[in-house]
Amino acid sequence: QVQLVESGGGLVQAGGSLRLSCAASGRTFSSDAMGWFRQAPGKEREFVAAIRWGGFTIYYSASVKGRFTISGNNVKNTENTVTLQMNSLKPEDTAVYYCAARTLVSTSVYDPAGYSYWGQGTQVTVSS
Repeated sequence: QVQLVESGGGLVQAGGSLRLSCAASGRTFSSDAMGWFRQAPGKEREFVAAIRWGGFTIYYSASVKGRFTISGNNVKNTENTVTLQMNSLKPEDTAVYYCAARTLVSTSVYDPAGYSYWGQGTQVTVSS
């Protein structure tokens, strides 16, 4: 069984920073990428950022580009970790943030349907 465990969420004032971390554990699995999604109340889950292991290509949504930084490590599919450094946070960044591992390479890296493994989510609240 694969588990993704997130940490680092919390409450911060607008303009502040938070750092989210995610580590995979359990059986070894092969993933093309790991990423972060978020879901605010009453809204659909949306893509935030992802890192593809091949070439360490990085993707951001337009709403976070320039403010958030994703980084990660994939060591022989046995150590999968990803972090999300969030700076200049805004109230609209408030959401539950989910870490995910992508295994279906036929889908877009922005599509949550391509991610087979998900963390339990961590709350990020940005006050104005």
